[in-house]
Amino acid sequence: MLEEGTLAPDFTLQADGGQEVTLSDYRGRKVVLYFYPKDDTPGCTTEACNFRDDYSEIVAAGAVVLGVSPDTIASHDRFRLKFDLPFALLSDPDHQVAELYGAW
Repeated sequence: MLEEGTLAPDFTLQADGGQEVTLSDYRGRKVVLYFYPKDDTPGCTTEACNFRDDYSEIVAAGAVVLGVSPDTIASHDRFRLKFDLPFALLSDPDHQVAELYGAW
C-alpha cells in the first residue's frame, strides 16, 4: 500500500473501448483509482455501481474515476455496458499496476 503523500506511480493501460490511459495525463487533477479482482461478480459489481451512482458528485468535486482489474478489454466492455458505468475500466492482465500500488 502506498504511504499518504507518496507520488502515485505512473502507468499506461488499455481501457475499455481500446484507448490507452496514462495516469500522468491527469496530473494536477483528482483521480479516484480503484482496483477490483473481476468484472461482473457480486462484490465488484456493487462497488462499480456505487461509483456509478455517486459519479455526478465525484465529477462535481473535480475528480475522475478509473477502475483497474486483470480482466480483458472485451470483458470490461460488457461489464461497463451492462451496468451503464460512466468511467473507464483499465485492463491490468499481469497485475503489474495493482502490484505497484500494493493492491494485488
